[in-house]
Amino acid sequence: MSDLLRAPAEVKYAEELDWLESVDDNPKPFSWRLSPKMIRLFVLGSERSDGLEREISQKWFGDRSIVERAIVTLASDRGLLLIGDPGTGKSWLAELLSAAICRNSTLVVQGTAGTTEDHIKYSWNVSMVIAKGQSRESMIPSPIMTAMEAGVIGRFEELTRSTSDVQDALISILSEKYLSVPELDSDNIVFAKPGFSVIATANSRDRGVNDLSSALKRRFNFVRIPVVTNRKSEAEIVRFRTEELLRRHQIELDVPPTLLDVLLQSFADLRASAAAAGSDDEKLESALSTAEQIGVLEDAILHSNFFGERALTARTLASSLVGSLARREPEDLAILNKYLHGVIEPRSKEEGGSWPEFLAGGRDTIATLS
Repeated sequence: MSDLLRAPAEVKYAEELDWLESVDDNPKPFSWRLSPKMIRLFVLGSERSDGLEREISQKWFGDRSIVERAIVTLASDRGLLLIGDPGTGKSWLAELLSAAICRNSTLVVQGTAGTTEDHIKYSWNVSMVIAKGQSRESMIPSPIMTAMEAGVIGRFEELTRSTSDVQDALISILSEKYLSVPELDSDNIVFAKPGFSVIATANSRDRGVNDLSSALKRRFNFVRIPVVTNRKSEAEIVRFRTEELLRRHQIELDVPPTLLDVLLQSFADLRASAAAAGSDDEKLESALSTAEQIGVLEDAILHSNFFGERALTARTLASSLVGSLARREPEDLAILNKYLHGVIEPRSKEEGGSWPEFLAGGRDTIATLS
C-alpha cells in the first residue's frame, strides 16, 4: 500500500475482508465473496450486538437503509444507480460495495462528454487486426465487458455526463445480460456470468445535461444519497477522512475540536445563506458539500505542516476556506466578504474564541485575491 498513491478499497481493507470472509457462514448470492449481512458490516462498521471477535471500522457514514437497499438491488437482476448531490459519498459507497462483493472495485467507466460506446463495449487492437484479422484475441474488452465475463461488479461513474447514445448502449447489457460482437463470424456473443451487475452514479445537479431515457431508467433501481445535515455525522465524516490524510502523509498535527466546530458552523451558515438566496448570482458556485469541507481542512492541515508552525490555526483555516470556495471573481469573493462582515464579525464580538482570528484570516485572503 505504501507504493500506491491511493489504494482501492479491496487493497486498503484486505485484512478486514479476509477476516470477514473466514467467519462468514451466511448464505451468499451468486459468487459473492461476502454475504449481504457481512457486506453491511464492512461498510457501516460493527456494533457490540453483532457478536464479532474484532471490531470492524465504519467506512461510509449514512443511513443503514440506503446500504441495505443497495445490497438487495445488486442481489437482484437490476442495476444500481446511486444519485445525489456532489460530495455525498456515492462513488465511495460504490467502491466499498464492489470491494466487498467481488474484491475488485477497479472495473470503472468514467462518464464524460468524450465517453464512447467503445468504453462500454469493446475496441480493437489495430496492429493485431492488421496482422491476424478480427478475433477474440484482438479485442480490447471494456471494464463492463470484463465484469460480464468474470461475473463481478462493473462501475459507471457520472452516468448523466455521457451522451444519450452512449447511455443507451447499457440497455441491452442490463436487460439481456449479453453483448453481441457483430464483427466476428463465430464466438460473437459475450454472456454475463452470475454475479455481474452495474453500479452507476449520477450527480443530481447534472439534471438536464443528458437525462436518462425511460428505457434505461427501468433497468436501474434508484437509491438517493441525501446530503448529510446531521452535525454529528458530518463531524465524524470529516474527522475520519482527516485522520486518513494525516496517516498517509505521516503528519503529526492535532485538529482542535474548536476549529472543527468553526469549520462545520461556517459551512452550515453558508448553506443557509445559499438556501435563502433569490438567484444563482447570490449563491456560491460551490455545492458546499461534506467533501468540500474535507478539502478545506486538508488544505489547511497541509499548509500548516509545510509552511506554518505545525499547528492548525483559525487564520489558516479561514484562508483555506476562502481560497477553496472563491471560484468566481468577483461574485464569490463578494458573497464571502458579505458573510464575514454580516455573520462572522458579530459572532466574533459576541463569542470570541477562535472567531476573531478566523475573521482576520478570511479578510486577509479576500484582500489578497481581490
